[in-house]
Amino acid sequence: MRLSIVHETHYLYESPVLVSHQLLHLTPRVLERQSFAAHRIDIDPIPSEYDVSTDYFGNPVTRALFAMPHTALSVRASSQATIVPRAIDPLSVPSTPWQQVRDRLNSLDAPPLLEPIEFVFESPYVEIFGALTEYAAPSFPTGVGVLQGAADLMRRIHADFEFDATATVVATPLREVLKLRRGVCQDFAHLMIGALRALGLPARYVSGYILTSPPPGYPRLVGADASHAWVSVFEPAAGWIDFDPTNNCLIDDEHVTLAWGRDFGDVTPMRGVILGGGEHTIEVHVTVTPVKSNDG
Repeated sequence: MRLSIVHETHYLYESPVLVSHQLLHLTPRVLERQSFAAHRIDIDPIPSEYDVSTDYFGNPVTRALFAMPHTALSVRASSQATIVPRAIDPLSVPSTPWQQVRDRLNSLDAPPLLEPIEFVFESPYVEIFGALTEYAAPSFPTGVGVLQGAADLMRRIHADFEFDATATVVATPLREVLKLRRGVCQDFAHLMIGALRALGLPARYVSGYILTSPPPGYPRLVGADASHAWVSVFEPAAGWIDFDPTNNCLIDDEHVTLAWGRDFGDVTPMRGVILGGGEHTIEVHVTVTPVKSNDG
């Protein structure tokens, strides 16, 4: 699958911004099954300083400094990504029993699993509390494989929670999401991550995009899509396997991975510090479209 992604962000400020320093997670990662043929970020006004590097988690990150007064800021990230389907369904084979994974992470006798263990703990957007443990428990009876348990947890979240773009905001606590039983992809990802971590299992937050389909008879609308979020679960033999609780599916060739971290705060598509500006409005438009092959 080859996908074209255009992610546009427009800020309009009430008064001039004197200085602005922005951090952008808008470049797709290069992965075993994901590559990109083209990528560019266009910014208006032109930054005074511009730097591309990687963050702590290995995500591509762009830093832009604006040292001139401006009343508007526009960022347009354009990418063409190619995603190869999985050769094997990870759920088609048994996975390590979840309690063995938990115990291995806590064992002093086995070599430490340094990468996954940092995704076991609380993070700013993912509090761990008793109700999460209780919610996760039915999906993880004794002896069930960690991936099979994660798949059941994903299915239950999809069934128990309603997608509602007006129910929550970025800062809505996980405790409230659990009570409301509604939210958006960010909430469902944080919920699943919190439930897994409550059992001592590593889980990380993944940001990216998903190819959506318009209703039958309707054209694909420009700017109608949005950033997406899902969950990556660690299994010692298989590595990190991605689950999408919003859509109750494993990630395959219709998801584009941008970045991963402990939670949303680590991979915000665009955040920054500004001097001045007063009140502001923001518009975000995302368009994901399949690219037709030239073969044949």
